This record gives sequence, C-alpha cells and structure tokens, in this order.
Amino acid sequence: MDKERFYNALNAVLAGEHIRAGIGTYGEKTVHAVLKNYFEPYSDGHEQKIGGYVADIVGEDGIIEIQTAGFDRLRKKLEAFLSVSRVTVVHPIPRQKWIIPIDPETGVQGRKRKSPVKGTPYDIFPELYKIKPFLSNENLRLCIVMLDIEEYRRPPESDGLKRGRRRGYVRYDRIPLELADEIHIDCTADWGYFIPNGLPDEFTSKDFGDLSGVGAKYASLILNVLTAANAVEIIGKKGRSNLYRTAI
Repeated sequence: MDKERFYNALNAVLAGEHIRAGIGTYGEKTVHAVLKNYFEPYSDGHEQKIGGYVADIVGEDGIIEIQTAGFDRLRKKLEAFLSVSRVTVVHPIPRQKWIIPIDPETGVQGRKRKSPVKGTPYDIFPELYKIKPFLSNENLRLCIVMLDIEEYRRPPESDGLKRGRRRGYVRYDRIPLELADEIHIDCTADWGYFIPNGLPDEFTSKDFGDLSGVGAKYASLILNVLTAANAVEIIGKKGRSNLYRTAI
C-alpha cells in the first residue's frame, strides 16, 4: 500500500478532464479511474488489447483488471487472459462512505450524511462466487482495496428511470477520499486472511459465522468460495450442516 502514490493518482484524476466534464459523465467512473492510475501511473500501459479483449492495465506484473462489480462479466476475459499471463483482479470496497445527493443538471449538492453501513473485506465474496472456476488457477491474483469514499446520488427521474429504493436516489458516482488498506491474495495460503481466529480444526458454517461475525448464512457462501479456492475442504456432515476443515 502506497498512500502517497494513491493521493497522486487521485489528484491527477480530480484535476483532469474526467472531473471537468462533470461527475459521472466521463466514460469511466472515478473510483475506476483513480485505481487505474494508482496501479499504473503511466498511460502507455492502460487499455491494452490481449486475446480479443481490452485489459485495464498491462505491465511488468502482468494484467490488472479493476472490477468494481459484476464479476460475471469477467469470465470470458479471465478465460483469455489467464492462459497467457498472470492476472490481478482489483476490487474496491467502501470501508466508510458519505452520501451526497446531487442534481445532475445543475450540480447543486444536498446535505452530506455518513452512511451507517461499513464495508469489510468479506464483502467481495458474492462477486467471487461468480468466478469460482478460476479461483484455483495459479495465475490469478486478487487485490481488495478498502477505501473511504463520497458517494453521489441522483434522482432516477433525471434520465427516465423509475423511482428506486433508498429515498428515490440511485448511485451516480463515487469519489475516493482515502486508501485505508490493501489485501492481496497471491497464493492459496493467503486465503488464510479470511479464516477467523479460534476456529476449531473441524467446523460448520455456524462456527465460522459466529467467529467471523458474518452470520451462518453468509458464512455458507464464503465457505463455498473458499472450497473452490482450495483453502478449505468438506470432510463430512454434522447433522444437516457440512463439516469443514482448513486446507492451508
């Protein structure tokens, strides 16, 4: 983690055409643009065509794909990229966010409020579920980037969309404020980051959920993914529940 490089990337994006064109109106959203410049400051390495697909970054460390959501859209890219290169999938998660309503026509901002919801690295698992077949590939790396952000929301009526939930606003753009942490999963052993302390040698999803604080239902999803990554294995049953043990 390099906070100085992050702030340089942030300032470069905020000072450029990306923001001058208006929040959310540029071809890529601000978080994506900042992370692309953070992981590769030189634009020569951006947007390179590999095997019929365009990679966000191609450099000495291989291919870097920055994916804020929708990992299902990565499947075909990963099929093409992993056969020829190391691939790092970067996923940002808001650790803390402040919500700001904005009028997209005038740019007038409403009252800023702090969201009570705080993100954790476990938030990546619903996305990882979508690319389970690739998680055991030795060429695949993951980088979870924890950010503090401002999230701008606009009324859906402004572009003809039906009124959504959460006070009738939808996400317009997100502006990173601070780089809080980076979690790198470079090999099977690194998945141990997600194994909670005090877990018994043999455990159920309830055991995992209780110790990690995510709850049994979400723990089942996490353990499904960790099994695909060869970090845990199913060894039998305890009542109706799968019985697991770590494999790292």
